[in-house]
Amino acid sequence: MRNFTSVADVTNVSALVNETLDLKKNPYAFSQLGKNKTLGLIFLNPSLRTRLSSQKAGQNLGMEVIVMNMDKEGWALETRDGVIMNGTTVEHIREAAAVMGQYFDVLGIRSFPGLQNRDEDYSEDILQKFIKFAQIPVVSLESGTRHPLQSLADLITITEHSTAKPRPKVVLTWAPHVKPLPQAVPNSFAEWMCQADVDFVITHPHGYELAENFTEGATITYNQDEALQNADFIYVKNWSAYHDYGKILTTDSGWLLTNERLRITNQGKVMHCLPVRRDLELSSEILDGPNSLVIPEAANRVYAAQVVLKRILEANF
Repeated sequence: MRNFTSVADVTNVSALVNETLDLKKNPYAFSQLGKNKTLGLIFLNPSLRTRLSSQKAGQNLGMEVIVMNMDKEGWALETRDGVIMNGTTVEHIREAAAVMGQYFDVLGIRSFPGLQNRDEDYSEDILQKFIKFAQIPVVSLESGTRHPLQSLADLITITEHSTAKPRPKVVLTWAPHVKPLPQAVPNSFAEWMCQADVDFVITHPHGYELAENFTEGATITYNQDEALQNADFIYVKNWSAYHDYGKILTTDSGWLLTNERLRITNQGKVMHCLPVRRDLELSSEILDGPNSLVIPEAANRVYAAQVVLKRILEANF
């Protein structure tokens, strides 16, 4: 593995999950693998779980970890080519990424979409330029279209908590929010679930269809109750519109998941990537109840990052 930006960078998803579960049993087994190697974690946007879990994962492998919040500590980056930098930007991504490539052995980069220009966001311009100019292995810590470390942790969590049922039913359900959010997490979750051995259903109001290349193989319905019927896992997430790009089309509170609605599931376990707005996106009674997996899910972020870094170190150094 050279870079980790999507499920397409994984040759065998099931094998990666199993490797992660083995690693979780003994997280310090490869503590010499990263000796004298430096991991740079660069955040253009806020983070809690991604920053802390990736930092801990690198340390578990013996790596030195340097974290920089570019939005607060760095120069304003120019990402466009062929422009005269006489505005607010101070440093071009060409030099910034190239310099980081001199300081680090592996680079993690996080950037959010602007939700104004779909073509620009879905081109993954920032991520691809860091890969091009840094010229070292790059891990996506979330990009304009995907959050692969989150999705790997999600699949690990589902695998851990699955019963003897051969193909668990996994539902991705839209939830209300007060601001437009990216499609990165639902895109990525859908992409990984379509590669996993699960019965995968997506449910959302009309107008919130995701890009088809992320949902190929999924069942899609606009009826949440229909989707929840006999569900084993329910992944709750808000996202803004893809076709009417970046727009909020509805804030219907009827999509809020509650214990009452869980009665039609198969004692469904509820997941969310966090942060979550209580009693807007997801009810407190679920978050504080026995069906919630949000904390074990967050804990698995460490091992998802660690197995990716392990594979990168093994393949490139």
